Amino acid sequence: MKKIITISFLLFTAIISIAQTNEEEYTKALKLKTELKYKEAFPIFQSLVKSDSANFNYLQYASYCYSKYGYYYALESEKLKYYKNAEYLAKKAIKLNEASADAHYAYAMALGRINENASSKQKIANSKLIKAEADRAIALNPKLSGAHHILGRWHKTIAGFSSIEKAMINSFFGGVPAGGSYEDAIKSFMKAISLEPKFMIHQYELAQTYYEMGKSVEAKLWAKKALEIIPANDDDVKAKKDCEALLKKLN
Repeated sequence: MKKIITISFLLFTAIISIAQTNEEEYTKALKLKTELKYKEAFPIFQSLVKSDSANFNYLQYASYCYSKYGYYYALESEKLKYYKNAEYLAKKAIKLNEASADAHYAYAMALGRINENASSKQKIANSKLIKAEADRAIALNPKLSGAHHILGRWHKTIAGFSSIEKAMINSFFGGVPAGGSYEDAIKSFMKAISLEPKFMIHQYELAQTYYEMGKSVEAKLWAKKALEIIPANDDDVKAKKDCEALLKKLN
């Protein structure tokens, strides 16, 4: 009997120790994510999910980091695998807590990344879901700038669809949700900028939207405004290169 009690005590102690370690690692990873240090945050969240795949916070933030890490650091041939993992984890997180804005945002982001190299048919099939997830995230947290950014990209993408793609939308998917215009994209990017004025990628996407509209003056203005920001993370570094490339086309 004494032996059983001792073993039970040791098991209980081990479980408590693991829980404390996980909590410490989670706090560390969340701080890194907040600082936009995706490369450092990713392996910690990946490990946390493996240790507890039913923890809602681990799932939603691991999903986010899978999308970010896959985009910036994975080999081209491996990217889709990361995005698919991000999609799976986000869907699992939403099942555990449907009222989480971050989980819906992570899901929309994963789908958006998957769509980057998808066929036209898959892009169209996913388009309604991306819009629905971004809208849900914003409804739950209107100050979630990333969701406004995704919504802006959605509007810009739909606005830029070819006549053939638009015909496919109407024929096979009964049209798209309301919106899908460059004007709507501008509103969404402006909102993202108002929430995160020092996040260069929002300003670049706004400049790109104006460029696609044929408004070169506005495009140049926002590209230059974006370049006034000192890059502080991977998103900014890429946005800086994209802004410089856009200005070369405009000049």
